[in-house]
Amino acid sequence: MMVELPYLLKKESICHRKDGLLYIGDRRVFPFEKRFEPCSTVEQVAAALKAMVTQGGGPLQVAFTTLRFISEKMRLGRLPYSYEELRRSVALLIGARPTNTTMRRAMLALLEELAPLFADGAGPDEFALKVDELVDEQELYYDETYHQMGRIGSTLIEDGDVILTTCFAEHTFLLSLAYAREEGKALSVLVNETRPYLQGSRLTYPCLQEMGIQAHLITDGMGAHYLAEGKITKYMTASDLVCMDGSVVNKVGTLSNAVACNYYKVPYYAFSISPDPTKLSSSEIVMEERSAEEVLHCLSLPTTLEGKALYPSFDIIEPSLVHGIVTPKGVLAPSSLARSFS
Repeated sequence: MMVELPYLLKKESICHRKDGLLYIGDRRVFPFEKRFEPCSTVEQVAAALKAMVTQGGGPLQVAFTTLRFISEKMRLGRLPYSYEELRRSVALLIGARPTNTTMRRAMLALLEELAPLFADGAGPDEFALKVDELVDEQELYYDETYHQMGRIGSTLIEDGDVILTTCFAEHTFLLSLAYAREEGKALSVLVNETRPYLQGSRLTYPCLQEMGIQAHLITDGMGAHYLAEGKITKYMTASDLVCMDGSVVNKVGTLSNAVACNYYKVPYYAFSISPDPTKLSSSEIVMEERSAEEVLHCLSLPTTLEGKALYPSFDIIEPSLVHGIVTPKGVLAPSSLARSFS
């Protein structure tokens, strides 16, 4: 692993434990502050996830660390040591971000592996050791897979590319850029602000600056303008969820750029570390609902008079608009995804 992640994506920056508390890096105030949200209970962790203290791939790392947090509390007698309590806690985490099915499936798989310990009468010390072992394995898997996908993604980038992105595509996209640059390719990125939380301007843009990658910040409506001028060569985003038919779910605003890319014949690639084999099509997705009041504010400041707003948090991008999906198994056409992941 020759390239280094920016501050925001380092594990300790996403979340860590200290003195019996779990601290989540508060992306709502980054890059102006490096602040952490302290949580003393699983309920507070779930509330922080709902409140967008972290997002994208952040909830997965928070969930792993919360599992260690739970096992420590059980070992110290501060939580009931029972499978029912473990299952209840996991359900709280999953319910906080229902569109994030990677986190859901990872946690349910760990829950299944831990269930026999209770049936076999293992004590809380043995349980805590097993949790650490399993979470260590999972964290190593994702660390290695992020870099693997970064190398795969870098093969799609050509010398001189200008890449449009939406929201905060995190590890795999940023590592793709880093590996492409390591190979001597010149590149630059156009970053959408991504209203209402401004993940593009507050998260993606500062990370690119920290990594020394040339980037320009644009507003959410400017993508089609630069596509029309022929100044964008590729469009790359993360995905909150990918279905087996190749449908991609990502932050609202992704769809309009994908449509414009299709019109101007610019390829759109979505990164997916874990396409969901349980979702055959977009009709099976449980979409997260967020308060439309968030649209009336920006960085906690009102942008208009109090009134009514609309906020569909996520777009569904149909397979015909997706040129390829970058996965741990390579760059796959939407039509071939099911053969590789079902």
